Amino acid sequence: MNASETSQFVRLRVELVVEVESADTLTKAALERIKGADDMPADERVHAESAVTQDTAEALAYLVDPFDLVSEVPGVDLAQASWSSEQIDYDPDSPDWGPDEDDVYEDEEEDGTG
Repeated sequence: MNASETSQFVRLRVELVVEVESADTLTKAALERIKGADDMPADERVHAESAVTQDTAEALAYLVDPFDLVSEVPGVDLAQASWSSEQIDYDPDSPDWGPDEDDVYEDEEEDGTG
C-alpha cells in the first residue's frame, strides 16, 4: 500500500488507571463543569448532576475530554471520540493484572482468533 492509498484516519487507544484521592473534590469539579455548560438543556443537566453525584467514575468522565488530548498536536483534527470510565479493583503488584488483559481487537473478533 503506497502513501496515497493509506487512510488518513488513525485510531488511538489509550487506557488510563487513575487513583481518586478525593471523591468529593472530583464530584465538585464535575458539578462546576456541568454548571458552566450554558448550552446544556435543563433535563440533561439534571441527569448529569445526578450521575456525577452518585458515581465517581461518571464524575471523572465529565472532566476528561478527548479533544484536550489532541487539540495541541500539530497536523491532526479530532474526527470522532468516545470514552467511558468504570471503577475497578486494581492491584499493581498482582500477577493477574495486566494493562492489556481484557483487550479484544475488532480483527480478532471477526476472524475468531480473539
